[in-house]
This record gives sequence, structure tokens and C-alpha cells, in this order.
Amino acid sequence: MTVAVWTQGARQAASQQAPAPFSRLLALGPATRFTPQAKWCSGARIVFFPGGPAGGVFANNVYNGARQAELDLGPRVQYVFSDWDPQKMIQQFKETAATRPDGIAVMGHPGDAAFDPLIEDAEANGIIVTSGNTQLPKMEQRYAAKGFGYVGQDLYGSGSALAAEALRRSGLKAGARAMVWGLLSQPTRGLRTKGAIDTLKKAGLTVDYLEIDSATNADPQAGTPTFTGYVSSHPDVRLVITDHGGLTATVETYLKTAGKKPGEIYAAGFDLSPATVTSIRGGWTNLVIDQQPWLQGYLPILNICLTKVYGFSGLHIDTGGGFADKNNINFLAPLAEKEVR
Repeated sequence: MTVAVWTQGARQAASQQAPAPFSRLLALGPATRFTPQAKWCSGARIVFFPGGPAGGVFANNVYNGARQAELDLGPRVQYVFSDWDPQKMIQQFKETAATRPDGIAVMGHPGDAAFDPLIEDAEANGIIVTSGNTQLPKMEQRYAAKGFGYVGQDLYGSGSALAAEALRRSGLKAGARAMVWGLLSQPTRGLRTKGAIDTLKKAGLTVDYLEIDSATNADPQAGTPTFTGYVSSHPDVRLVITDHGGLTATVETYLKTAGKKPGEIYAAGFDLSPATVTSIRGGWTNLVIDQQPWLQGYLPILNICLTKVYGFSGLHIDTGGGFADKNNINFLAPLAEKEVR
């Protein structure tokens, strides 16, 4: 057996080599350690695209999130509304990039083919670009290290999930007729519409597709004649999916104008709004998938600020796919009425 004998000198040497308590290390930390600050992004200038018309359904939720980020973080933010028009988004981006802001948060509706050359020029000029709501996969892959991220749903997956849940809850079987009203013509954005159509067809339903025209895209009330005309010529339709927050908010108007009663056609769509809350409570809208658009406003501003101030790479965040219906709408309603949810 070995016995260690400690002399007074050995004890003193050991005590000198022992690590300092953690609390003492914190107290004696380097003078250059990080100090949290309020409005730490106050030096940045950002241009933000909420997507739709000013005050419009969904776009207003996105705007509210971006405004909160502006107030929390301190950048100067300019808001550019586009009426959900991809061509307008392209023109506005050209004009915006010419002013050389620190960052631009776009919605990717125009698609990679149309947007990429403009984004590449902006990146070459030192502008941080990121996207929300609709992904720009090529640009995100190329410029992620420079702050290009994505905040929104997995588009195809969310369309498929809504259709599958609508089938499960409605009990509709093969041979039933469904109508999907969406945006297949838009690259990438159309994936959500495609996800819904593919899932319904796989289940054996007869699927009619209607493209949302530009007038209805900007003002959903303009689509009322289209809806009533479709229903009158297809009286056996049992399921309608509206792939658009504004159209989903107008479902009650569409159904009433078409002479239908609550529950006569199973109605499913996207995004909460005060009108959609009322429609769910009244039995007109049966199921909505909530992609939490407020986050699609707040997080792209945060993304640009993190890249501008700290050099972080882009954030890729799925804003979720929770369902809203008559069973949970009372919990969600106060936030939806404030245009947060």
C-alpha cells in the first residue's frame, strides 16, 4: 500500500494550482465578454415584403410580426406591399436593391428562375437577402452562409397534410368530388396546391382544379362569381380546399352566395383571420392549417439582424402546421382577432 505524505509546501503548491471556483471565474471574466443590449440592430436598414396588399388577410399578420421585430431590435424598416403579384415583386425588388439597404426580406413567389439573377446582383453588392413564406431553394443553398434563410412551411407537405386531414375528418371516400382553388402556375408556391391535389387523387377522389386569377389573388371577393359558377355546374362537390389565406377568409361569403348551408360542403383552407374565426364558429369553414404568419414577419427581420451584426448564417425555420377547427378556435380566436395568429 502506498501512503501519500503531504508537506506544508506541497499543500500550498496544490492550492495554487487548483482551479478557481466558477463564480469567481465569472466575476473575473475578460473585459471583452458579450454584453446584451436593447435594440442591438439599430444601425441596420431593412426592406421587408409582407407579400399581399396593405391591410390584407395574412399580409397583415406578417406585417405585424415584422413591426414587432422592428420595435424589439431597432432597425429602420421599409415595408413594400405587392398584392401577391410575382411580377410586381420582381419590379419592386429591382427598385429596392438600387437603394442599397443592408438587407431585404422577400417572399419567394416569383420563383428561382425569375428572382435568382436579381438576388445574385444584390448579394454581390453586399445586401443580405432572405425569404419567407415561399422558399427559393437555389439561392438559399448558395447564400446560406451569407444570411439567406427561409421562414415558412414545407409547402408540398403542408398542402398534402391539409388534404389528408380533411379526408380523415370528412369521411369522404373514393369517387367523391373535390375542388382545389390554388396557385399551381407559380413555381415553388404552387407546390402547396400540388400537395393537396396529389393527396386527394391518391385517395381516389375526382379533383377539379381552379387557378386563382390575379384579381382574386389581390381581392378575394372578386372570386365570388367564379366559386358560385363552379358550384352551380358541379352540384355534387363535397370538399373545397382554398389554397390562399384571403380566399379561406372569404369562404362563408362564397358558400352563402352559392346558396349552400353550413356543412353542406366540407371547406378546408389555410391561415387564421378574424373572418375565418367567425366562419369556423358558424360551421362554414371546417378545417384550417395555421402556418403562423406572424413568425414569417418577425423571424426574417431577426435573421437579417443576426447576419448584419454578428455574421450568423441564414435561419431555416418551419413555422408549423397545426390545425384549427371548432374544437380549439376559442383558444386561438383572441390572437387571431389581433392578427397575431
